[in-house]
Amino acid sequence: MDLEISEAEGLRVMRFGTHWCQGAMRLDAPDRLEMEYALRMSAWLLFHDLASLREQHLVTLGLGAGSLTKFAYRVLGVEATAVEIEAEVIAACREHFMLPPDGAGLRVVHADAADFIAKERGFDVVQVDAYDASVDKPALDSEAFYADCRGALRDGGTVAVNLVGRGLDVRASVARIRQGLQPRAVWQFPPTEAGNVVVIAHCGEMPPEEVLAARAVEIEQRWDLPAGSWLAMARRSAGPPPSA
Repeated sequence: MDLEISEAEGLRVMRFGTHWCQGAMRLDAPDRLEMEYALRMSAWLLFHDLASLREQHLVTLGLGAGSLTKFAYRVLGVEATAVEIEAEVIAACREHFMLPPDGAGLRVVHADAADFIAKERGFDVVQVDAYDASVDKPALDSEAFYADCRGALRDGGTVAVNLVGRGLDVRASVARIRQGLQPRAVWQFPPTEAGNVVVIAHCGEMPPEEVLAARAVEIEQRWDLPAGSWLAMARRSAGPPPSA
């Protein structure tokens, strides 16, 4: 793997030898989510009881620069696991992107994410963000894989998926997400400027509109995340209330 770390104007970036950015960190705010798709991946929060986050367990498949895992662990206070197949990426996150060492509430597993999720159980949130160096299409995007994600979830769990790549067929990927997960609700956000399409698939009961609205306000106040815009995008794409 041709892993490159670059830095400009206070922003540190990870790339795998191409123009595609695998992750970024602002040096004066290392725990903040810097990339737009990463912010949208956090829309799973709208489906979960914010008062009980510390009792929940989140797993991220594909470490990147560690942003999603750091944010879950250090900012949200969620028990966080990350799975990464490349040892070099794990080492780079620890050396260059301020990923803390494993300890209470944080674990980084060096393993194939597809094998891992097929065997593990007990997660409340699964974040899928796995790509190889070419970023041609998602590395994990089969109906069987999404079925394994469903099997790994506790009741009321949510899966957040980052879709991007030159060879990406968004419609086909979303169809596989629906078939594999059999979710109660699917939110497909419009592409970011970089071309990322984030899909949030919730496998529990759909919260009422007033609960979603109240949570959006709380999320914005507590963590300065654009939860109101997540709801607006979901409503435009699916109509109120957002549903499968």
